[in-house]
Amino acid sequence: MADTGHRPTGHAVVVGAGIGGLLAARVLGERFDRVTLIDRDALPDQDVPRRGVPQGHHAHGLLSRGREILEELFPRLTADLVATGAGACDIQKDVRWYNDGRLLRPAPSRLRGLTVSRPRLEGYVRSRVAALPGVVVHERREVLGPIAGPGGAVTGVRVLRPGHRPEEAEEMAADLVVDATGRGNRGTEWLRGLGYEPAPEDRVDSRLVYVSREYRRRPGDAGVAAMIVGHGTAVPRGGVALSAEGDRWLVTLFGMGDDVPPVDPEGYHAFAARLPVPDLHHLLLRLEPLGAPRLMRIPVSIRRRYERLGRFPEGYLVFGDALCQFNPSYGQGMTVAACEAVALRECLAGGLDGLARRFFGRAARIIDVPWDMSVGGDLRFPSVEGPRSPRVRLLNGYLTRLHAAAQADPVVGNAFLSVANLQAPPQRLLSPGILARVLRPRSRRGAPALPEPEIRAQEPAGR
Repeated sequence: MADTGHRPTGHAVVVGAGIGGLLAARVLGERFDRVTLIDRDALPDQDVPRRGVPQGHHAHGLLSRGREILEELFPRLTADLVATGAGACDIQKDVRWYNDGRLLRPAPSRLRGLTVSRPRLEGYVRSRVAALPGVVVHERREVLGPIAGPGGAVTGVRVLRPGHRPEEAEEMAADLVVDATGRGNRGTEWLRGLGYEPAPEDRVDSRLVYVSREYRRRPGDAGVAAMIVGHGTAVPRGGVALSAEGDRWLVTLFGMGDDVPPVDPEGYHAFAARLPVPDLHHLLLRLEPLGAPRLMRIPVSIRRRYERLGRFPEGYLVFGDALCQFNPSYGQGMTVAACEAVALRECLAGGLDGLARRFFGRAARIIDVPWDMSVGGDLRFPSVEGPRSPRVRLLNGYLTRLHAAAQADPVVGNAFLSVANLQAPPQRLLSPGILARVLRPRSRRGAPALPEPEIRAQEPAGR
């Protein structure tokens, strides 16, 4: 636990017990002697998907920076999860990255990842948070909204127990209320109910559809911890195969607009065959499925600009996906929530007065980079509606050249992965050393001295 220089006092309430809410509760426990975490779901004892986190069925990415922060907040997290079947990996050496149909050159790096399912990760973090002194977790209770005092500051929440009517809701006093309700965010209605204007929003609708399926994992299937096939230059299709606990592959295929993965097994495999590279499809042909494909339509990406509000109630914060929900195909959400937890810890050191203003400013700077990366990537495709500024077009053109260079040059590949994993600022991709490598004539780069991907050689005959 961080040394905050004083004894924890007061009561904080966190609404929502997903990854964002759990991380907020973890750092609030350093400042408050009581933290109450409230979720309307029944929270499972087993590591299985739950209704309030429908994306739990799908493959999830925990970026290098996210794993690093979680390890600091929950010492031994990596070792504990690996001991139960999760996989630790070198993100550049042990993962096959295909960007614009090009294989990023594998090489040893300092980027450390963790391949684990969302239910297992969330279940582990929830158990660690629930074990903290002063933390209480209430499941199957719905927060109807915050309560404001005479001066407009939030002083608690109204909580509805199972089987009770709204008029029977109980009031729970709090010194700070954190809205971590995720993609099902109710913050706009809550603010209006308190007499405040909602935050302005930036929206991008990629019309993204996910379809996921689990397969049995056996030694020698692919020789890698994960395979990530990004969208092609002009093809809004992609997929990921992630090794996970329980000797499973978690495979998610995604598409945009009208070109989306089918849910019937034959159509699912046919869609995989149309990805920018054949490797993921070849892997699927060798695997034994463990269930039917599951579909999820991803809501619009929304960034809520709370930092731009002139008026906001004291005693209240918005956190995680309730603050910004990303296109999940970029795997940024959990890591951004982890970065926000660090920012919240630092902002709390300045006290509760003006906390929202300080935190929203810090959170906006955290969100800027992953939002620009995901939105800029989406806007390459005509089916995605949104303004395409000259800057966006220029950066997308540069990234096309960067991916071509990363096919042969592991230094360029490491720079890209460091930025994508939120370990380095995007300016690193435009530093003189990387710029020179990207713009170097292709004939001087040398051909990539790499073996053909292992799974291509292992494709079964007669398929």
